[in-house]
Amino acid sequence: MRRPRLGTVRARRRAVQAVMALCVLALLPSAWTHAAADGRLRDTTGAPDAGVAVVFGAGLWNGRPTPYLAARLDAAVELYRTGKVRAVLVTGDNSRTGYDEPDAMRGYLTAHGVPDGRIVSDFAGFDTWDSCVRAREVFGVRRAVLISQHFHIRRAVALCQAAGVESYGVGVDNAHDLTWYYGGVREVFAAGKAAVDATFKPKPTFLGPKEEGVSRALGALAD
Repeated sequence: MRRPRLGTVRARRRAVQAVMALCVLALLPSAWTHAAADGRLRDTTGAPDAGVAVVFGAGLWNGRPTPYLAARLDAAVELYRTGKVRAVLVTGDNSRTGYDEPDAMRGYLTAHGVPDGRIVSDFAGFDTWDSCVRAREVFGVRRAVLISQHFHIRRAVALCQAAGVESYGVGVDNAHDLTWYYGGVREVFAAGKAAVDATFKPKPTFLGPKEEGVSRALGALAD
């Protein structure tokens, strides 16, 4: 039986080492999001009194929040009812006619007892980085509780921290269906973009003028 040539063995070894190195590099951004969010994740009962909750959009079905988005909004309702927050910033996509995440989120919150005057809409939260930057630069949010699913919340906290918002995360749960597992896999790749955004701090797709909605909601008399 012929032995493999020494050159072939070395080539295979180098190929394996290259693949391993690429895998390590690919996982570094995910490691960064975990480190950045370390010690900043809570449940609704353990969330700090932050004043503002930020709820990220998660899609609509026939104009209504998907189960994933509804779970996020339910957490915001609980935080409001327990006095952990006094204002809820809903941030999502309204880039095309007939698709309005923030208004659907507002409707859900008011139907579940959050006064309309305590809800502020960000219609240009096209991705997590945009939402974080706009929360800080447009709406003047300095400290917030962020609400999303467990697979996304670490990245959200890492990005909002990088954008200058002192952030704590509440990760909500859903049935571990195909969407859940897709979200988990997607995060490995999204973490790479997040690391680039946090490093280079690009301007959001749309920044716009400063708005006083959050400060008005925080300063409003008790409903």
